[in-house]
Amino acid sequence: MDTTIRNLDETAYRALKARAALEGRSIGQVVSDALNLYLLRPAPEEKTVSILDWKPVDFGPGTERLSEQIDEILYGDPHGEQRDAEIAGRKLG
Repeated sequence: MDTTIRNLDETAYRALKARAALEGRSIGQVVSDALNLYLLRPAPEEKTVSILDWKPVDFGPGTERLSEQIDEILYGDPHGEQRDAEIAGRKLG
């Protein structure tokens, strides 16, 4: 089949042409081999993964606040002092 391919990288094309000549092969043969190798690779998934596809996981009793606790560890708790004081049985002024 004859075809025209545009927008090839000039440096890559020249290297391809030189290697094909050293091997005594035509550019068409080398490009056909490259296309066939490319097509042997697994095709990408059609569907993209979305966070909306994730399902919640129950980690069992005592983990009801797990997400909030992780956020507090990672980002700090703006109400941490107040909560600590309340837990300790005293009020902050």
